[in-house]
Amino acid sequence: MPPPEHPRRPVRAQPREIVELKQIKLAQPELSAAVDLQVELLELQRRLQARLPLPWVEVDPRWLAEEQKLGRPLIRLKDLRLQWSDVRLMIRQTADVLRRFEMLQFDDHTRIQHLVHEGHQIEPIVAYWYTAQAFPDDRAPKPPPPDPPIDAEALDLVLQLAMRPFLARCAEVMLPQIDVSAWTRARCPLCGGDPEMATLTSSGDRQLICGRCLGGWSFSAGRCPFCYNDDRTQKSTFTGREPQYRIEACNVCRRYIKTYDVRKGTRPFMLAVDSVATLPLDAAAIQKGYIGG
Repeated sequence: MPPPEHPRRPVRAQPREIVELKQIKLAQPELSAAVDLQVELLELQRRLQARLPLPWVEVDPRWLAEEQKLGRPLIRLKDLRLQWSDVRLMIRQTADVLRRFEMLQFDDHTRIQHLVHEGHQIEPIVAYWYTAQAFPDDRAPKPPPPDPPIDAEALDLVLQLAMRPFLARCAEVMLPQIDVSAWTRARCPLCGGDPEMATLTSSGDRQLICGRCLGGWSFSAGRCPFCYNDDRTQKSTFTGREPQYRIEACNVCRRYIKTYDVRKGTRPFMLAVDSVATLPLDAAAIQKGYIGG
């Protein structure tokens, strides 16, 4: 008698973002490298985020109102409950992925790996990186520069991507508890990050999307999120081949932001997907002399 067959395990469905990215790769082969990079980063971030402890965030309404009045973001570094071993691992692996896709120079990759392995040098660097933007009036002490030095833009890129799962997890817990409708600033009310993209909702309202924690907040559709220019005659808007995407550019500060119009799309906004799908729009905007947000 043949041995009984063991039931096969069902194939685990891929996350929607991965599926959408692979569709982009099929439709636009010229974006294959960008898609592959984003898939690796997403998988790395998801593995960590799935096992992060739930942040403990208690939001007092009076404290919330006061912080918003003062223009201070709500996530403090201590709210992240960081396990520094996880932070070091995430920085190392993020740098490895960026180096494989030639987004990080060999010397900078080597120096970042050295920095993470050397004692406790990375803790004050992360603290300063986060608080310098979120709490400029109450930032952590600036640590001495790494020796040998690391290109500042390269280090910022690694930290932004490596810290994203920690910040996104905290934002995910905090957002349902709070009302940020009174926030009128262009930086994130949760972590103080800059907007990476924008969305137009079904009602036509604009939301800015933070590049650090992925949180979203309302911001006037008629105002530049970088210089606050609200003169419509000093703005330019142009689209690509896909109608759900457009560039909103300011002719005062010469900066632009990419926007996803959910009314013309077939799915919810996904930063990891839409930032790749709009790379041709980035190229068009830069060719016209604008600078990305």
